[in-house]
Amino acid sequence: MLDNLNKMFSLEGRVAVITGGGGDLCGTMSRALSIAGCKIAVLDIALSKAEAVAGSIRAEGGVAQAYSCDVLDEASLKSVYGAVCASLGVPDILINGAGGNNPKGSTAAEILDPARLDDPELTNFFDLNFEGVRKTFDLNFLGTFLPTKVFSRGMVEKGKGAILNMSSMGAFNPLTQVGAYSAAKAAVANFTKWLAVHFAHTGVRVNALAPGFFMTEQLRFLHIDQKTGEPTPRSKKVVAHTPMGRYGNPEDLLGAVIYLLSDAASFVTGAVLPIDGGFSSYSI
Repeated sequence: MLDNLNKMFSLEGRVAVITGGGGDLCGTMSRALSIAGCKIAVLDIALSKAEAVAGSIRAEGGVAQAYSCDVLDEASLKSVYGAVCASLGVPDILINGAGGNNPKGSTAAEILDPARLDDPELTNFFDLNFEGVRKTFDLNFLGTFLPTKVFSRGMVEKGKGAILNMSSMGAFNPLTQVGAYSAAKAAVANFTKWLAVHFAHTGVRVNALAPGFFMTEQLRFLHIDQKTGEPTPRSKKVVAHTPMGRYGNPEDLLGAVIYLLSDAASFVTGAVLPIDGGFSSYSI
């Protein structure tokens, strides 16, 4: 085994499907997996974003196709699955990267002040918009469940595959203000462990990443003042509670991605791996 370390980490020739592939984090993962030798199916609800990532991969000599896909529409997913199988082959890898938060499912207040219960400037639990909460939960949890249901069937049939879900720091300890998002990511972590056991005899492994704070476009509405462009008090608090003293970069995820998807992790399933600069380890 030790004589074949390069082979253990190799992903050469595998077919990788990445939902949310047009985004900051998953776009970087898509390009990295292409460099590692995978054929890439870039799925995104915005076809233009998927095309941009797939185009950049092809420009660098890789094999990639872009697909418009709604991760909450099983018919859409099945249609794309058929197209991927016909064009690239049966998937070996699935990264469930589609997700995000809805501002209407978040509070402005970290801690409810009873004296300001009806203050319109300080959204609290009782002001939460049900549709915003539901959209957040559905996108993150059902948007992981449904693609897995569709794309893992071929892996099970051929007896080998790897699924990588995207959980969050909020799965371990709920983050203030984003209660719906934290609950959804906790559901993703729980589902990851459940499915890892369910698939334990199939040859298909199921793991998840739990990223800390990465300055993506989706994060900016809570962390950057939209008028001044300066970090918000929340942003300063995040950096202060991250021992490494910074936000993550998309490239910070790649080592874990390659490892968990490769044969080097052949005995790893049901893991939810923090990549957070020490955020989840810090206490005062």
